[in-house]
Amino acid sequence: MFTGIVECIGTINEIEKNGTNTSFWISSPISNTLKVDQSVSHNGVCLTIEEVKENNHRVTAIAETLQKTNLGRLAIGNTINIERCMLMNGRIDGHLVQGHVDCTAFCTEVKNLNGSWEFSFQFPFEFAPLIIEKGSICINGISLTCFAVTENSFKVAIIPYTYTHTNMGTISVNTEVNLEFDILGKYILRMNNLKNKLDSINITAL
Repeated sequence: MFTGIVECIGTINEIEKNGTNTSFWISSPISNTLKVDQSVSHNGVCLTIEEVKENNHRVTAIAETLQKTNLGRLAIGNTINIERCMLMNGRIDGHLVQGHVDCTAFCTEVKNLNGSWEFSFQFPFEFAPLIIEKGSICINGISLTCFAVTENSFKVAIIPYTYTHTNMGTISVNTEVNLEFDILGKYILRMNNLKNKLDSINITAL
């Protein structure tokens, strides 16, 4: 479990393909503190640390992960947001994030507002029930608040600190990002769907 508060930016140094899997060697300021078997968020994707060498660490993404996230489109030299799992002994500065990406979205517009930035994203319509105005959204592992929400788009505002301490500064029009919607919305949607089905079964039985 994570909070969406990015700890640092890592850089991809090497990419290894093994069958349908892809392994990434990443250098970051915290790589030498990581432990094998530890769960760490990479661009919002929960991956297991497999090996650590000095300031580099290795993780592997399987075919399912590569298909549903932007990891399969990353290249050597690309930056990636990194967050270690949360400690259950303090404040949650972002929101509860599982590291389970729901889908990817594409940036449609970037506005420089002379002190902040406004990003617009378009996502698959099927996920529309999981996003609300002023709700929480996780983009590439970053906990953000969305606004101007439509059936398949939303915007986020980025302050200078976030712009420089995450890979938001590398996002431009047509850049693909990972999205994870608020887990609370997923549970509520499922409960409502099950309730409607159960009500329908009960009416039919009568």
